[in-house]
Amino acid sequence: MRILLVEDHQLLGDAIHVSLRQVGYSVDWVQDGVAAESALVAEEFAAVVLDLGLPRRSGLEVLQALRQRGQQVPVIILTARDSVEDRIRGLDCGADDYLVKPFDMGELAARLRALVRRSVGTASAALQVGTLSVDPASCCATQNGQPLSLSAREFALLHALALNAGRVMSKAQLEQQLYAWGNEVESNTIEVFIHHLRRKLGADAIRTIRGVGYLLPRDSHAV
Repeated sequence: MRILLVEDHQLLGDAIHVSLRQVGYSVDWVQDGVAAESALVAEEFAAVVLDLGLPRRSGLEVLQALRQRGQQVPVIILTARDSVEDRIRGLDCGADDYLVKPFDMGELAARLRALVRRSVGTASAALQVGTLSVDPASCCATQNGQPLSLSAREFALLHALALNAGRVMSKAQLEQQLYAWGNEVESNTIEVFIHHLRRKLGADAIRTIRGVGYLLPRDSHAV
């Protein structure tokens, strides 16, 4: 999953960036409100981790503008402001969750997983698509109860498809979900990973919709 991190504190931002990447997220990091707004207009993210006390434009202003544009991306606020009034204001401006600094990195990752799965209408921790189970907490997947041996990129691609099961995902959308800024993406990267997944899930597990993209059917029964 691709996350936008908006945090101006260098040490904390670096720690969050490293921690989220270690548990499988692709993370783009900006350090002021104007840069955050530009990124949110130009790119698609699975979720946003947003500090409030930002230079150039406050986190609340970024959040309000985001919701006014109709963007539904989940947002978790990080802030040192711990009064009830501050929390109420943040949530009323459109935040989905709130963490007060200091916080545990594991809790942040877990809250992000919960926000993303709720955003696609899934309550359970593991995504179940037919006989396929994808667990983002452990970065593991099983088919018919049997564990699948997947690389980090293969798992990330399968997770993105499972989150959007029954919906066609274009190559560009999948690339945006898998790769942060600065990661070079070769022209056939997605095709290569799709090929690898089909070898492990079954040739018909992931359908190619010609001229549109790729589809993981909701009732996948690949073997």
